[in-house]
Amino acid sequence: MPTTTRSSPASTDLDLIQGTLDVMILKSLSCGPMHGFAIAKWIRLTTEDVLQIDDGALYPALHRMEFRGFIDADWDLTENKRRAKYYRLTTKGKQQLRTRASSWDRYSSAVSKVIHATVQPTVT
Repeated sequence: MPTTTRSSPASTDLDLIQGTLDVMILKSLSCGPMHGFAIAKWIRLTTEDVLQIDDGALYPALHRMEFRGFIDADWDLTENKRRAKYYRLTTKGKQQLRTRASSWDRYSSAVSKVIHATVQPTVT
């Protein structure tokens, strides 16, 4: 989610993108352990192909969240008998998902109000 402190526009944009990706990943893992390809596929299918997360964004986000203790990972075999790293939410990650989802709901609701406003602003 965007920060409330003043920072450069590029930094704020990056915070928003990373925060949005993180909450989507956390949500995908709330259903159970998944490997990276399955997470990206779940996001793509859930958003009806609107959002497609590439490996260059997905795996750094997974590593960042693993480092922060939001997710754990173990190696296992996929349904196709290929070795893959499976990620799962930790207790800290579940708490983070609740916090981030609540923040996202407030933020997206506020942006929607502005975008769909029909009354001209009054400046005093």
